[in-house]
Amino acid sequence: MAASCTLPVTQDLSTLRAKLQGLLRFLREALSISNAHTVDFYTESVWEQLIDLPPETVLAVLRRSTEEAEAQPLEARPLVEAERGSGITDFPQIFCETSRKLVSVEAFALAAKYYSIQNLGICTPFEQLLISLQGNQKQKTGKNVKPDEFMNLKKSHEVQAMSELISSIADFYGIKQVIDLGSGKGYLSSFLSLKYGLKVYGIDSSNTNTHGAQERNRKLKKHWKVYHTQSKLDVNGLTLKVTKEKKMKDEIKYKADTERVCNNSPTNQEMMSTSDFLSDFSGSVISNIRKQMENLHVCSHREENLCFENAFSLIDLLPINAIESTSSQIPKRKISEANKERRKTTSTSSESNIYSPLTSFITADSELHDIIKDLEDCLMVGLHTCGDLASNTLRIFTSKSEIKGVCSVGCCYHLLSEEFENPHKECIQKKWGFPMCHYLKEERWCCGRNARMSACLALERVTVGQGLPTESLFYRAVLQDIIKDCYGITKCDRHVGKIYSKSSSFLDYVRKSLKKLGLDESKLPEKIIMDYYEKYKPRMNELEAFNMLKVVLAPCIETLILLDRLCYLKEQEDIAWSALVKLFDPVKSPRCYAVIALKKQQ
Repeated sequence: MAASCTLPVTQDLSTLRAKLQGLLRFLREALSISNAHTVDFYTESVWEQLIDLPPETVLAVLRRSTEEAEAQPLEARPLVEAERGSGITDFPQIFCETSRKLVSVEAFALAAKYYSIQNLGICTPFEQLLISLQGNQKQKTGKNVKPDEFMNLKKSHEVQAMSELISSIADFYGIKQVIDLGSGKGYLSSFLSLKYGLKVYGIDSSNTNTHGAQERNRKLKKHWKVYHTQSKLDVNGLTLKVTKEKKMKDEIKYKADTERVCNNSPTNQEMMSTSDFLSDFSGSVISNIRKQMENLHVCSHREENLCFENAFSLIDLLPINAIESTSSQIPKRKISEANKERRKTTSTSSESNIYSPLTSFITADSELHDIIKDLEDCLMVGLHTCGDLASNTLRIFTSKSEIKGVCSVGCCYHLLSEEFENPHKECIQKKWGFPMCHYLKEERWCCGRNARMSACLALERVTVGQGLPTESLFYRAVLQDIIKDCYGITKCDRHVGKIYSKSSSFLDYVRKSLKKLGLDESKLPEKIIMDYYEKYKPRMNELEAFNMLKVVLAPCIETLILLDRLCYLKEQEDIAWSALVKLFDPVKSPRCYAVIALKKQQ
């Protein structure tokens, strides 16, 4: 670790626990909104149960809140000042004391905003961390790999930002090995290997993903081949330009020398003989001209050869098998023996620049030595690790001495296992995805699957106009009422799926959905189906307003999950530094927060 570098100061465990306590006070009242499933919105009269306001009022306030991205409104100040003291305790102004229904949208929106990650001040700025890690060293830019040529814009944005951070941490520790958990098709792994020269093991539980990673790596090698070819053309073009310029200069010099001799030769009045003149000319100038012409030829050949060798210096940075050879890649002239030896040496020294996709199901108890035979001091990373894998990544990091640092961006919160979700159900599972820290375990805190699902909603995208799919949610909620009334089914294990995008109308949607669910759609005439549609259409704004409330609340639930992970890391004795860092633009990539930790040096 670079002793001269000081990492940014982060909040201690006691401060984070105090913020957790305030967040829990708010969520104890608000979580019922997130845990209501939109599928059951009409069948269980969700609006009447939880909201004591007309939907028009809710929508007007929330739309105004999302549009006002400037300064904090004046009405927010008393709430914020209260939190600075003993915390937000005046919940009756948000929820009714007796009915527990929502009565103030303004207060609800302000509290939700206050308990977001950014407002709580628990995030370390990305740029500040990079500067601290890099210290006075020149920033490592790596080789010229353009990810947007073989990734979509979202993935390119994620990979570039995260790989720069990982590379900086690796340099900070002097580490060359990286383990990428949940590596998928190997976007991040390939980029870390090719651009930053790191030895990366990408581990994924899916054979399909591992195969996809190998295919992705093959395409990357093709990219390298094209890049190499273009570089060689650029160098050869420069050689031709230099050679032409050299010839032009020598021709000009030759003409000048000739004119100088002629001007200095004796005149007829000086009675110098022709033989004397020719002797002097041939002895002084012609020999010089011959040498210049010889030098021009030799120099031209030498510069061409030098540039030829330089063209290969790009490929020499890669292992021998990093680029697929083609018949047109090697010129007619064979590579010199010395160059071959140099490539072998470079290849040997570049063996650390390898990406190895592996298939393995990772748990908190996985033994890495059984998966990676040459395990050494390394970093463990994960880009959008799904469900429990994000939690297990942190547990493996804390339990394995070889892993010196971790950088994990989780996703799919709805797939997390919760220890206290089904307290009466016997389960042999010992390590759960949530909660991880002591405080939430002592509280026996449970979010619930629907709340974790709503934590995946993207407030930033809604704010910039990428709205919710209200009509498809409306179709599904009305369908549920039809299924309940006409088929007597209140719960169904089968899912409708993406029928909406394939349907031309509500009637078509219902027919296709019933068929997929294995229900006899012929028993329902068109009139009955459309009667349900007409019944609930005037109440579509209730569903829209309710989903907007869930979107506004979503960052608070994500804050809870991420704070839980950060507190868990703060509880470990051998960790020198840990933080939450916003890596991505949340509009491009809503799951944008990384949990980062570095161990103490032994």
